[in-house]
Amino acid sequence: MTVRGHMSGGSRARVAVVGAGPAGLAVAATLARRGVSAAVLERGASVATSWRGHYDRLHLHTVRWLSHLPGYRIPRTAGRWVSRDEVIAYLERYAVHHDLEIRTGVTVRRVERSGDGWSLRCDDGGRHDLRARAVVVATGYNHSPLLPEWPGRRTYRGTLCHAADYRNGTPFRGQDVLVVGAGNTGAEIAVDLVEHGAARVRLAFRTPPHILRRSQFGIPTQLVAVLLRHAPVALADRLAEPVRKRSVPRLDHKGLPDPGPGVYRGSARGEIPILDTGVVDAVLDGRVEPVPAVTGFDGDRVRLADGTAIRPDAVIAATGYRRGLEPLVGHLGVLGPTGLPLVHGPRTHRTAPGLHFIGYTNPPSGMFREITLDARQIAAALSRTDS
Repeated sequence: MTVRGHMSGGSRARVAVVGAGPAGLAVAATLARRGVSAAVLERGASVATSWRGHYDRLHLHTVRWLSHLPGYRIPRTAGRWVSRDEVIAYLERYAVHHDLEIRTGVTVRRVERSGDGWSLRCDDGGRHDLRARAVVVATGYNHSPLLPEWPGRRTYRGTLCHAADYRNGTPFRGQDVLVVGAGNTGAEIAVDLVEHGAARVRLAFRTPPHILRRSQFGIPTQLVAVLLRHAPVALADRLAEPVRKRSVPRLDHKGLPDPGPGVYRGSARGEIPILDTGVVDAVLDGRVEPVPAVTGFDGDRVRLADGTAIRPDAVIAATGYRRGLEPLVGHLGVLGPTGLPLVHGPRTHRTAPGLHFIGYTNPPSGMFREITLDARQIAAALSRTDS
């Protein structure tokens, strides 16, 4: 791996890759295997910057053997469900194995059309600017923490933090904690808080989530999603619903209504089901208490959608992330109303030939697996245009 802390103004590259996370590394490695050089620009001091900031408990929800990036496998020693630290170590080894050119400490602020190629404006008044024939944007699905502007939030007298700032439950031992957001992150943090000795843990949800077992009868749920990846959504839901009902008990009596059918329909809208790593048992045992959505704050109280108010010691908002692409490429007309790219993978927008996006989907079949498929297709497309 070649790591450069800086680069001279106006330097050139055949392909510029923005971001040294799994998606950026995968596409750079796949390009290299096709003989196309790429410079990877990373705002952090090393690869996998976002992964280093995730909570300690985190593991991939996808099984190891379906989570490899192209050209280098995750070692069996990482286990079936790969931990955060093992993912970071794997990405570090991946960059070395493919001898990728990674330029760290470089924040790309804006991508602009320049002749038949692209110009990337970076920090330091142009000292880090770069020109490239093509650009692959891979800044990550979880780029900028999103904290809703709840009424009274800024004058709340309790502790309020985003899940991006949560590492483990040790600081919350003995406390009453409200976790907001019933996705995978919120569910895992709730369980982690229980295991670290929080006195009370509540989990607020706006819409009842679909919950699936991470594996059933030894078969990873991800494998089923891979097999159903190209099936019509209605058919996939019909096949998935009986399995969901048999494997996950109803939690209505614990305050978590059943969402009904629609696991794959929800996934098509970006609503990823919870893959259970302990939250079902914690709710059944009363160690995690589901409550309605947060509507606002009032002094030291948190108001809920059912009209009640509670006084937790701390609130942890697992309320998602923005993609943060607007400053970078928003002026090019390539983003949709939600801030996600209008086209993804090997396709490019008609107004922006040579500008690709990777890593901005999160399907049930697994983000790492989708990154691998997209990286190969992008590399194939760019190697054709580069020849």
